[in-house]
Amino acid sequence: PHRPWKKEQLGRGYRVSSWIEKTAYENADGVIAVSEAMKHDVSGIYSVAPDKIRVIPNGIDTGLYRPTHSPDRVKFYGIDPNRPYVLMVSRLTKQKGIPYFLASAAHLIPGIQVVLCASMPDTTSLLAEIENAVSLFMKKHTQPIIWIKETLPPADLVAIYSHASVFVCPSIYEPFGLINLEAMACGTPVVASAVGGIPEVVLDGETGRLVSFEPRAADNPEPLDPDAFARNLAGEMNTLLASAGMRREMGDKARKRVERYFSWKAVARKTMDFYRDLSG
Repeated sequence: PHRPWKKEQLGRGYRVSSWIEKTAYENADGVIAVSEAMKHDVSGIYSVAPDKIRVIPNGIDTGLYRPTHSPDRVKFYGIDPNRPYVLMVSRLTKQKGIPYFLASAAHLIPGIQVVLCASMPDTTSLLAEIENAVSLFMKKHTQPIIWIKETLPPADLVAIYSHASVFVCPSIYEPFGLINLEAMACGTPVVASAVGGIPEVVLDGETGRLVSFEPRAADNPEPLDPDAFARNLAGEMNTLLASAGMRREMGDKARKRVERYFSWKAVARKTMDFYRDLSG
């Protein structure tokens, strides 16, 4: 219900999927929500009793996603590992806010590389929209956008996360935001929008910076002032880009936070406890 563009993309299938979702919630003995924000939505939209819902975050393989020095793998994708770069990793879908990332790039410190790893478009029209936005940016600005369109092997993605100066997540809707965990596990600070479950993952001022915005309407999560949102994203990125010490401190705290709260071991323990509580 909080992703109105899905009605256009799925057509009649949207009503079918909504019915399945509603029926599943109503008949479940227990519901796992990946964040407190998602618990609030499930309870409010589907009238699920709050005591039926347990918040258990997504988990991550901290052995795979870890700080990794591999400049050759970064260079393979056209990125200069010796120059700072900001990174966004995303599916090509409206909720991820890719246009705002591209708009924010115009306000970055000169000389910063802009890397977009984005594939799997929801629709051909959305792909065309992003292609057009990248093309317009390249015509107006001297600094290129390095767009990696293929799905990367995990080892290569880890290297690109690890070498990034700042990871950016400008989502307009996000139940959790697993990509932030991936970046944080690689020791990279995050600049992200303060929506959904993201503030439960990224601690503002400790493991990164959060950027708020006012949505257009209750049923439209797009920013009311998209230019201000893009400028504010860039401002937080520039603050981190200007301080290597701050980036190191936040990156270290980010890695420790993931190890403590979001490892598969921690998540599996919480999940087993919930199953025991339901069956007991």
